[in-house]
Amino acid sequence: MAKDERAEKKPAAAPPPESGAEEDSSDLYENRLRKLRALQEAGRDPYAEQFHPDALAARLLEVPEAEFGPAKIYALAGRIRSKRVMGKAGFLDLEDASGRIQLYAGQKDLGEGYAVFSDLDLGDIVGVTGYLFKTKTGQTTIHLQTLTLLAKCLRPLPVVKEADGKVFDAFADKEQRYRMRYVDLVVNPDVRRSFQTRSRLVSEVRSFLTARDFLEVETPMMHPIPGGAAAKPFVTHHNTLDMELYLRIAPELYLKRLLVGGFSRVFEINRNFRNEGVSFKHNPEFTMLELYEAYGDMHSMLAICEGLIVQVARATLGTTTLSYGEHQINLAGPWPRLKYLEAVEKYSGAALRPDMPVAEARELAVKAGVRRDDVALLNSVWTIAEAIFDERVEQELIQPTFIVDYPKELSPLAKSYPDRREVTQRFELYVAGFELANAFSELNDPLDQKDRFMEQVRVREAGGEGGYMDLDYIRALEYGMPPAGGMGVGIDRLTMLFTGAHSIRDTILFPLMRPEKIE
Repeated sequence: MAKDERAEKKPAAAPPPESGAEEDSSDLYENRLRKLRALQEAGRDPYAEQFHPDALAARLLEVPEAEFGPAKIYALAGRIRSKRVMGKAGFLDLEDASGRIQLYAGQKDLGEGYAVFSDLDLGDIVGVTGYLFKTKTGQTTIHLQTLTLLAKCLRPLPVVKEADGKVFDAFADKEQRYRMRYVDLVVNPDVRRSFQTRSRLVSEVRSFLTARDFLEVETPMMHPIPGGAAAKPFVTHHNTLDMELYLRIAPELYLKRLLVGGFSRVFEINRNFRNEGVSFKHNPEFTMLELYEAYGDMHSMLAICEGLIVQVARATLGTTTLSYGEHQINLAGPWPRLKYLEAVEKYSGAALRPDMPVAEARELAVKAGVRRDDVALLNSVWTIAEAIFDERVEQELIQPTFIVDYPKELSPLAKSYPDRREVTQRFELYVAGFELANAFSELNDPLDQKDRFMEQVRVREAGGEGGYMDLDYIRALEYGMPPAGGMGVGIDRLTMLFTGAHSIRDTILFPLMRPEKIE
């Protein structure tokens, strides 16, 4: 076979992208729309085209040079990210899901297709065929044989601009990026990588649990009674049954029903909904891992929690040492354990005792830096301790730390210690200043559980944050649930830790936003 003249006589290195004149035009949309209509009038509607790629950019960059040349033709599709025209030839940068690769287009090769190349705009989606070669500067490039426009990009992509020697990101507004995540993913490779990390993280969580004989299950997302956590639910209505339903705030009570039914180890990676505030670590719609192990307890959950996060970090990131803001987080265990009240005293100076007068506890909270108005209506030492913990302690827990021995008053579904009835066999894991996991020895005494539900109902009916009575769950416990351990892990927050994100909305592809007026 004769050698290709263009491959033998290598083109020069691609020139820098054209100036930003295109990006500064206020008529871009109309100009692109005119190009589209001209194509359609000529019988070449790009949206009607089909194309079947057989290669990815990143993999082509790994092809050995011995396999370059016209003997091997590849089909590739993706979005145009840069374009440089030099008369009868030019270069494109094409980006697909795997990365970018340079394309070389010559009028001699493309024929009539060169007019399509000349009219391409940044953001257009194309399908190409061609073979690999290296430019004079050694850059792997695809020498185009055909080019097909597959989708016209009518709205210009945001670009980085220079002004007075300074660089400005035209798509830096966070709110806009959350609303237009589809654009955010196109122009910010780091965002795509973060969500790829999230996907690998979830896959590794599943692998870890299924390797330990946990069965993945699915439980209802619409509940007749909101349960499993003390949170305000979203309310909906089923027309046919004429009944009020609640989007689930937690799957816990359904998963534990499965332990009653004879499953020994179950887990669910579930979507939960809580009709509450939005913050850097709270979104009304979020993802949790919940798992339950018959004949387990808080201590077996401690081991699973540490083992799970360490293994997922190694498998996903290749390391257990992470950078998070100004901190270096070391996930390699063993992780320390600190009792709840000891943590309050260590980080706030407030030495609370369960039997101390509430008024005295309030004063200690105020001295510790909690606003007096925030504790004025709290009527127990434990709820005051919780206010201090939220205000002063949580932010100090940077390295992985298990906070253990939570009060019964704050743990309506956890089993108490036999010799300390006011304290439960519960822990929460804190890393980087936020809660990452919550676990306990599950309460399986139906009479005790019913009493706790009744207390939660009293709190809610008095205007506080309390739960509901679930008589069917009590009935399930009356059939006998084995002693068990259970745990919840925040998938969104774990992704925050693994990707260095400082807002939960950076880990959710489409976070909840206020309605936008679109013209």
